[in-house]
Amino acid sequence: MSDVSLPIEHTDPINAQILSVSEDRVKGFHQHPFQFIAEQSGLPFDTVVERIRAMLKGGVIRRVRQTLLANKLAEGALVAWKVPAEKLEGAFEFLFKQDPFSGHVVLRSTDREVSGSDFRLWTTLKVPQDRAINDHCDVLKRLIGAEDYYTMQAHGIFALGVGHVRRKTMEPGEKADEPAVMMTTNIADLDAEEWNVLLHLKGDLSSDEIGPEPWKGRAEAAGVSLEKFCEVSKRLDTKGVIGRFSTFLEHVKPSASGQRVTRFNALFHWKVPKGMEERAGGEVGRHPIMTHAYWREGGDRFANVNIMGVIHGTDKDTVLAHKAAIDKHLVETGIPVEYTNVFWGGRSEIKPSEISPTVFKEWHAKWADVPGPVV
Repeated sequence: MSDVSLPIEHTDPINAQILSVSEDRVKGFHQHPFQFIAEQSGLPFDTVVERIRAMLKGGVIRRVRQTLLANKLAEGALVAWKVPAEKLEGAFEFLFKQDPFSGHVVLRSTDREVSGSDFRLWTTLKVPQDRAINDHCDVLKRLIGAEDYYTMQAHGIFALGVGHVRRKTMEPGEKADEPAVMMTTNIADLDAEEWNVLLHLKGDLSSDEIGPEPWKGRAEAAGVSLEKFCEVSKRLDTKGVIGRFSTFLEHVKPSASGQRVTRFNALFHWKVPKGMEERAGGEVGRHPIMTHAYWREGGDRFANVNIMGVIHGTDKDTVLAHKAAIDKHLVETGIPVEYTNVFWGGRSEIKPSEISPTVFKEWHAKWADVPGPVV
């Protein structure tokens, strides 16, 4: 069967069966990830491969790749930017297209004027080890004409995994039996062999690589045997720098037929008493609707919030019902919510953040003498 004759929408029953596993259920490194997806979804291997290829070709899946826990490899932060209204779109375009170290770029708004609501542009940012995030942000501030910015590093991570299809049927208040365990953000120490394999492992898979041996060509490019490539990849996994193998859906833009995976992207802010951040994050993170949950310090600009998280949904009232259930759960478990708010996502683009020191050096050399703003 040719790709063009296959259903590609995420709502197709077979595709949904595949995506419920392939989005965020393939943890760590797998030598044969598509075989694992086939086994877990209960579908034939050939069916899984042809459907993923078709969804990728049709733009329903935007990329297939092995994710890395970049917080273990590079300094990272969530950055909120205060940009004049007339420069907002240009700043968005620059950070998305010209800054390889900015990952998720999104315009956000609030339902009412609150602390920080004048910071409309939000990005995730990674810089190589031993580089200062604020130094990079200072350059970006000049180039995009920002009035101000605020960086929020993660002190702990409680949820990290975007599985839109399997989350569609979750009910408000649904939660795991135990609180989420906080992941730390300590930088891992890698040797030259590990960096070599890592840099060849991380890129998006082409359609031709979606098959029985996806890492064969990567091993050849890295100059090692497939056996060695997989051995080092497993070693990287034990060091905590490997995330999940994932098929990433295009969840912001509609498909060719007009279907959307999600409509609302909500960034929740909570302020809980000092000393309760890890416990509160664990209680927020135990709700599987959360795609991301972090302990980040918002400071005075954002009403001193310290727990942040994201959920996605197709209905605004349902998104707010999920938040209300989490708020209620926090209070019931003895964690006062001293302040809370929602920043709604609008225009959004996502790309992997670069972590290469060489690329970082070249980028800064290119823009060092540009006065800005360039937007």
